[in-house]
Amino acid sequence: MSEQTQQLVEVLEAHRFDENALAAYLHQQLPGELGDDLDIKQFQGGQSNPTFLLRSGGRRYVLRKKPPGKLLPSAHQVEREYRVMSALQDTDVPVPEMLLLCEDDAVIGTPFYVMRFIEGRVYSHPALEEVPRDERRPIFEAKADTMARLHRVDYEAVGLGDFGKPGNFLERQIGRWSKQYEASRTGENPSMEKLMEWLPQNIPADSDETTIAHGDFRLGNLMLHPERPEVVAVLDWELCTLGHPLSDLAYCCIPYHLPSGLPGIRGLNDLDLAERGLPTEQEFVDMYCQRAGRQGGIPDWPFYTAFALFRLAAILQGVYKRALDGNAANADALQVGEGATILADAGWKEAQRLQR
Repeated sequence: MSEQTQQLVEVLEAHRFDENALAAYLHQQLPGELGDDLDIKQFQGGQSNPTFLLRSGGRRYVLRKKPPGKLLPSAHQVEREYRVMSALQDTDVPVPEMLLLCEDDAVIGTPFYVMRFIEGRVYSHPALEEVPRDERRPIFEAKADTMARLHRVDYEAVGLGDFGKPGNFLERQIGRWSKQYEASRTGENPSMEKLMEWLPQNIPADSDETTIAHGDFRLGNLMLHPERPEVVAVLDWELCTLGHPLSDLAYCCIPYHLPSGLPGIRGLNDLDLAERGLPTEQEFVDMYCQRAGRQGGIPDWPFYTAFALFRLAAILQGVYKRALDGNAANADALQVGEGATILADAGWKEAQRLQR
């Protein structure tokens, strides 16, 4: 988390907790770390898990907790975030230093973890308009390099052998998101219908590869060095599991298939990439393949992009349905949810590239 690129606000009413109880717990669990003072501010933004900046004794920390209220069993798993970042601590994947995990609801009402604050920059739009032109391509190279480092980690050696089910990832994901889409359907979406039929029948034959998969690997979840185009931390591991590495790569490439003006969805396909100093999708894929040691490219690449677009379309359809039902988390949910049709159309267009 960075104070410069993430807005800090007073703790929101809905997320207030007993700050004295937290201070007492931290002094007990982290002796010598904190001073007598404790100032708490909340990072404003779309995080599903409320995130806070703690200042004490001239030091800064980040606390991330589950939201209050009744939660779905598989949602907001801060325990999984803490576990994977702890496991990656001694690898070459940049993650914040984990300090403690508290699974006791009695302390501040929900489980939480605390990590050391890292200074850096976070940019949400892959067009990188706030960055000097000559720094944009190096940032994409750093993004590809960091993703390749993650996928090279021996997940069993770092203690994550039971973090998910090895193999058969794509088939399971297609089934899961097809069911999720059906459960939140609000009308006709012909491209989703076609994708739900086409994807399971066209899974590449050599797709049982298993690595740690971040699940939400995108620019907005990477913290960059304050001055240099390098990644100093990968954030927001809530969706991490054992999965197919190309699912991360394809998800990261979604902006190449979408226009730049959609609310909440940051696209690149109507921009002049060369003029802006940005790599094409193929150039970015090549950057990753070179660093990940994938020889010969990715023959079935349109399948993976179709899958990534389908998955995000199903997610946004759920956002849209909750907005219609009056349960959406933010005011833009209705607009964002309407993007499900645009994503599905883009996904079907990719699928057609593989059809004879």
